[in-house]
Amino acid sequence: MSGERTSIAIPTGVLTSGALELLARSGLIQLSPEELGRQLLVDRSGLRVILVRPTDVPAYVDHGAADLGIVGKDILWETPGAHYELVDLHLGPCRLVLAVPDSSSLDGPETWPPLVRIATKYPRTAAAWFESRGQAVEVVRLHGSVELAPLVGLVDGIVDLTATGRTLRENHLRVTAVLGDSTARLIANQASLKTRTQAVQSVVSKLREVAGVAR
Repeated sequence: MSGERTSIAIPTGVLTSGALELLARSGLIQLSPEELGRQLLVDRSGLRVILVRPTDVPAYVDHGAADLGIVGKDILWETPGAHYELVDLHLGPCRLVLAVPDSSSLDGPETWPPLVRIATKYPRTAAAWFESRGQAVEVVRLHGSVELAPLVGLVDGIVDLTATGRTLRENHLRVTAVLGDSTARLIANQASLKTRTQAVQSVVSKLREVAGVAR
């Protein structure tokens, strides 16, 4: 992070286009997803944009490789770090839900067995949610599609993100609880805010200004 250039980590995937649109609308940089996808790192107009995997954004920010980062709240639930969470950017809204097969007898807490088995990509969040309710849980961490797990008897249900619920319905799963709501957030490196306050806060202010404006 040299000079007064501010760096920002942008996630690959579903949030890329929305994040770049925010940067454009804020007047910071005009950059297409295709251009960034080819180069992964673009320096322009005093801003460095870095394209990384969503789960890597907090690491880039925490360790100072980026002053700022755009990342889903679901990632922050799983990877608490030394960064500051500054702005809700209102991008990519979705819910983290508990879902079970349509044929399951499980519904509310009164129907849970002594030990609930759950498959998820969010083991920290899922375990904390059940434990806060006094429910014993066995969490099976999966990296692929979790919808299959309860259908073949691996687990009782899943904890996963959903935007429309379509994938759940197509796999004959129904939502029994909502663990939380997720949108993209702007996070900042602690040292950057303290030592490069003017440059970094200028970027933050511009993004904050457009984040809540209807698109």
